[in-house]
Amino acid sequence: MWSEVTQRAAVPAPDTRDPQQRKAAPVTGFLQIEKLGKAYLPAKPVFADVSFTLDKGEFVCIIGHSGCGKTTILNVLAGLDTATSGNVIMDGREVSGPSLDRGVVFQSHALMPWLTVRQNIAFAVKSRWPEWKSAQVNAHVEKFVALVGLSPAIDKKPAQLSGGMKQRVGIARAFAIQPKMLLLDEPFGALDALTRGTIQDELMTIVRQTQQTVFMITHDVDEAILLADRILLMSNGNETPQGYRPGGIAEVVVNPLPRERTRASLHHLEGYYGLRNHIVDFLVTRAKA
Repeated sequence: MWSEVTQRAAVPAPDTRDPQQRKAAPVTGFLQIEKLGKAYLPAKPVFADVSFTLDKGEFVCIIGHSGCGKTTILNVLAGLDTATSGNVIMDGREVSGPSLDRGVVFQSHALMPWLTVRQNIAFAVKSRWPEWKSAQVNAHVEKFVALVGLSPAIDKKPAQLSGGMKQRVGIARAFAIQPKMLLLDEPFGALDALTRGTIQDELMTIVRQTQQTVFMITHDVDEAILLADRILLMSNGNETPQGYRPGGIAEVVVNPLPRERTRASLHHLEGYYGLRNHIVDFLVTRAKA
């Protein structure tokens, strides 16, 4: 059963239309990535012909081994890097540089150490809405600090916070500017398992409340299954008997589990082990093949 779900998600039905009609068919979606490629050496691109879409309100995770180009793709989506080929369209406009329409959370919290939690988030909010009065900014900041459970620490500086608390501030700051899309680059990778799980739950709650569109990099299979509506499986570039083959999106897996899933119930859901085994099998046997 699982293999049939995966196959339908990864391989579209044959297109029997006239070739000219096929060429004219547009790529649809809130975010459109079309034939993206990145090459530091012209003969050996890191990845090539990467195409996928995100619908508004969708949560998509990308998984692959180190070096396959996941972070490069995210940086291109954020406008922090440029692709060698292809383009990125978000909400009808080409992405050509950083924008407050795209909030980014990295593995490192990137907080300004001389500012309090309140001031760190307020700095971003003022950049987004420079015409807002102080009272309006403060109320907005307090709302998002409360969402990540940090109200008691709102006037503390980063040095007074744990690693998990700092990441919560980063997440609150990203959500507070109300971006059209949130980009997460392994934001929980450096955290202990308990803290990681707690923040995953908080992230899921906020995403459901805000209907936020999210693109996330992770190495954690269970994290992807818990959070994502779809999971992109990415292969590494490699040498083959026919020559060098660049990396790319090898498969797109639709998560068949109920969207209201929780960490505690995840492993009890029908289909969980089949889904997990499929992704692990890809990482072990096919991602570097």
